[in-house]
Amino acid sequence: MKPADRIPEKATNSAGVCMMRNTWRDEQHPSFINFISNFLTANSFRLKFVSIPADFIFNCGGSSVAFIFVTSLDSTNVSEIFARTQILKQQFAHFYVICTLPTKEQNDLFVRSYFNFGLELGKPAFVLVKDLEMGFEKMLRIVYARGVCKREDVTTKLKAQREQYVQTVGVFQRVITSIPGVDNHDANALNQAVGSIEAIAKESKDHILENTDLSADKAEVLSRFFRDQKFYLSPKIN
Repeated sequence: MKPADRIPEKATNSAGVCMMRNTWRDEQHPSFINFISNFLTANSFRLKFVSIPADFIFNCGGSSVAFIFVTSLDSTNVSEIFARTQILKQQFAHFYVICTLPTKEQNDLFVRSYFNFGLELGKPAFVLVKDLEMGFEKMLRIVYARGVCKREDVTTKLKAQREQYVQTVGVFQRVITSIPGVDNHDANALNQAVGSIEAIAKESKDHILENTDLSADKAEVLSRFFRDQKFYLSPKIN
C-alpha cells in the first residue's frame, strides 16, 4: 500500500465499518478481496462479511452509505444490474453505483442501458472508473466525505445560513420599501447594485441613477431620505 493510496489523513483518525455482501465477495478474485482488506485496514475501517441487499454498506462518522459495485458489465448482466439499482435506490438515503468500464464497448453498453432503463439523472449517482482499485478508492472517498458532512453537521449549518440570509433580505426590503415611492423591485435593484442600507445612505443621487434602473425622482427621494431629518422621520417603518 503506497501513501498515495490513502484517503485524507483526517479519515484515518476516525474508525469506520465496511460491510461487504457475502455473495459479492464470492464472485471476485481473491487478490481483489485482499486489496480491499488491506486498503480498509490502512484507513482504519473494519471489514465484515454479511448478508445485505447492497454490495457494500459503510458506516462512517454516523453516516451510512450503500453501494453497488459493478466489476464487470456485459450484455448478460446489464439488465439485472439496472433493475437491482432501481430497487435499492428506494431503500437507502445515500446510495451510489460504482461501475468499472475499462473498454469503449462496455462504456457504450452502459450509456445505452442507462437511458433505456429511464433512470433519473443523478438518482442514484453512477461513478464510472477504469479499474477495480480506482473504483474502491472512489467509494471510500465518498464515504469519508459523507462522514465529514455528518460529523460537522454541514447541512444544518447551510440551512441556518440560508434562513439568516432570507431574514436579512426581508429586513432590508421592509426598510427600503418604507421610503415613499420605493417598491420591492427598487429594493432588489439597490441591494444588488449598491449593497447594504448603510451603503445606500452614503451614495449620491448620480451614483444610484448610474447603477440602477430607478427613476430620477426615486433617486432624489432616496438621497433626501437619508440626509433630510424632516423627510426621513416622516415615513412609518413597519
